[in-house]
This record gives sequence, C-alpha cells and structure tokens, in this order.
Amino acid sequence: MKNSVVLLFLLFVISCAKNHQSMGKVNSPKKDSLDLALDSIYQQKSFAGFGVAIVDENGVLYENGFGFADISNGKKYTPHAIQNIASVSKLFVGIAVVKAQELGKLNLDDAIGKYLPFEVVNPNFPDEKITIRHLVTHTSSIGDNEFYLSKNYFVKPGQNLDGLKTVIDEEQILNTEEAKASMESFLKDMLTADGKWYNEHSFLQHKPGEIYEYSNMATTLAAFIVEHATGKSFDEFTKEYILDPLKMNDSGWKFEQINYQNFSTLYENPMTPVAHYDMITYPDGGFITSVHDLGKFLSELIKGYNGKGRILSKKGYDIYFEPQLNADNFIDRNERNPYSEAYNVGVFAGYSYMGNIGHTGGDPGVTSIMFFNPEENIGRILLVNTNVTDKAGMDAFYGIMDLLGKFK
Repeated sequence: MKNSVVLLFLLFVISCAKNHQSMGKVNSPKKDSLDLALDSIYQQKSFAGFGVAIVDENGVLYENGFGFADISNGKKYTPHAIQNIASVSKLFVGIAVVKAQELGKLNLDDAIGKYLPFEVVNPNFPDEKITIRHLVTHTSSIGDNEFYLSKNYFVKPGQNLDGLKTVIDEEQILNTEEAKASMESFLKDMLTADGKWYNEHSFLQHKPGEIYEYSNMATTLAAFIVEHATGKSFDEFTKEYILDPLKMNDSGWKFEQINYQNFSTLYENPMTPVAHYDMITYPDGGFITSVHDLGKFLSELIKGYNGKGRILSKKGYDIYFEPQLNADNFIDRNERNPYSEAYNVGVFAGYSYMGNIGHTGGDPGVTSIMFFNPEENIGRILLVNTNVTDKAGMDAFYGIMDLLGKFK
C-alpha cells in the first residue's frame, strides 16, 4: 500500500460515513466517484449486499463492499465478506485439470473411461469416446437432468432454519444432510444406465465433441477425474496447487475450511434469506471466497495470460486459455452479451464475444461474475449475495459491471 497513515485514517473515516469499505492502491477523486456511483446503485435496493474488485497483474486497484452481509444483524458487506461464487468456481476446475496434466497425471485427450471406476457413455452414440477435453469445453454431450437441482443441494447442519428459505422453487430443493451421497455415488446415479436418477435427459442428441452445451455434471466429472488421476481429493489438490501458493487464506470448498464468522447471509430477495448450503457436485459451483481473495486469483490469471503466472507454466497457461471451439460448435452462440462466457472456451475459461475472459455464476442467493480484458490486462469481479432475476436487478447488476469497466 502506498497510502500514508493519515490517508488511511481519512479513508477509514470516509468509509464509515458511507457505511461501506473501500480500498485501493491510491486514494483519488476517481475512486471516490466510483464509490458514489456504486452506492447509488445499491440504494435502488435490488440486492442485500455486494462486493466488487478491480485488479491488474500486480494486485488490487480497487475493492469495495456495499450493503449488508446480514441485514438482521446490521453486518456490513465488506471486501472480506465470504460467500459462494457459483459457476465462477469452474475456472478453478480448469486450472486443476491443466495442473494435473503438467504433473503427468492425465492428458486432455485421454478417454474419460481411463480414470473412472464406472462407465459413462452417451447411449445415443455408444461407440463415441468422451474425452477430458470434451468435458472442459462443454462438448461432452453430458446433460444436467432435473435431478441435478433436486438431489444435489444440502442445508448446512446446525442452522436454525426458522425464516430461512429451503425450497427454492418447484425444481430446486435444499435437502437435509442425512440424504447426502458421495460425489462418486451421485455421478453414478446420474450418468450410468442403472443409476437411480438416470434418464433420457442425462445425455444429449449430439456426438461428443460436436456441440457446445453447458454442463455442470461434466465439470464435476472432470474434477472427479483429477481426484482419481492424482490420488488426492479435489479440495486438497486445489488447496495445494492454487489456494496456498496464492495465499487465498479466506477461501475453500467447505464451510470448515473458511472463517464461518465472515460468511454472508444469502438472500432470495433483499428481505428473504436462504439457508446456507453446500453441494455434492461442489467443484462445479461450490467455491467459497471473498472479492478480496478472488482478486488474488484473477491477478494470477492475468499474469498467466501474459506468460508470467506462478501456478501453471507458460505452456500450461497457453493450454488453459487457448480457444477450443468455432462457430460450428454452437447452436446458439452468444454474440450479444459482453459478460457471457458462451462465445468460446479454453479449459473452462470462457470467452465473451468481445474477447473478455472469465465466467459468470448463479445459485440460490448468489449472482457472480469475474472477467478480465486481455488487451488492457484489467479484471473485474462482482459478487452479489442475492438472486438477480427481475429486470431491475439485472439492470443494476450490469450497471455495476459497466461502471467497473469504465474505471482505469
């Protein structure tokens, strides 16, 4: 930090007066202006709370929290508030897969059957092999059937559930811990012909490698393969090769791995809290972190893109970021939303049509986005502890991203 003690004190006073916390390399009118503009969006009350960060390859340029991590207790949302980040988690799975390849444990072009204790075959194309590359590019032909939502999410034990939402909608339920299966059992039940949740929607009517179709199940299958190839649980592997090297001390995949006192309440809407939950398929959307810690990871991705990363070699990052698909792989390629990852993909690293690299996410009480612009080497993060579903919420969400995009 370049701030003097006096500047830090003044910044603290200003932050308290505005009921949010702002940090950056240098205090400036530009940052103050961004504070005010973001606070103005918060005052629209579409979200209970949210955090933002802007980073470059050297670290944080700006980070801030607005609103509340817990409305009932008056707890403010700061850059160190911890929450689920939903499918932004997939970027960590991609790094883990490439790291396992660098360690000589697997190869992207291996058939997945080489690493699985059960058979996964698209019954519509039984002679076509599914490869790890197919998994990480969402071209595996593996689908997410209705049981993905109804059997996969579980309430954190020990909560007082009075007033907390546990039935999200007619498709998604937060189940009790007693019914929780292992990752392996869940994958078998969903993807093998004799599985109890296997049905005609478990696989698509496309050959593996042919069509991009976003798949949470394929993501978790990739993480499961990392486990079998390396002999380590996925959370242990990512802690050793990603979290510890980057000093992401407030991050993890399970509640016991983080400081639960800093965990934000999640909200269906600003007045309806959702029970805290985890997932059997935690690699595809269960990462828990703060905008401050996630900024460390995004800075590393920017470094890696420019050949200066720490957790993968230059060649490894080239593999991670290399766009794998073309127009023929898409039925409905997203050429409209600059914040969508559904235009192209590396190893789970999504590309928008404008060339931004990153991912979006959404889960009960969570809306998230993390992208960087490879031309300017600046990345932006937005974590919201509230479902964003209506037009007002979406306008506010993308309004925040537009403001962050103008900050240089």
